[in-house]
Amino acid sequence: MRARLSLKPGQPGTKSLLTRYGERLVCVRYRYDAESGKRFKTAELIVGESDWQPPARSAKSDTVVPIRVRWEETEVRRLVKSAGGRWDPVGRVWRLRRDRVEELGFEDRIVEGPI
Repeated sequence: MRARLSLKPGQPGTKSLLTRYGERLVCVRYRYDAESGKRFKTAELIVGESDWQPPARSAKSDTVVPIRVRWEETEVRRLVKSAGGRWDPVGRVWRLRRDRVEELGFEDRIVEGPI
């Protein structure tokens, strides 16, 4: 079964469900089943509500930091590249997420201050 159309409450094709479910209606989808040759109308509803706080993300772990790798350090450069590092030709440094830098043990290579 394949959903080909998703409608927001209030659009044509949703009015009867909007009258029935009110603000609990999130969206209406039309699904098509090629085998049976049928179209199905489905409704997504809010059935419960509770307070929720998103988990605090550590700004430290997903911060991209500049690190120095000398030209002749080909093995270090390969490790940085395989961890997702990107070369910054303007700053002439590699840029890599801090958590990956820590995993590799390259904290001493982090460039402090402006580049």
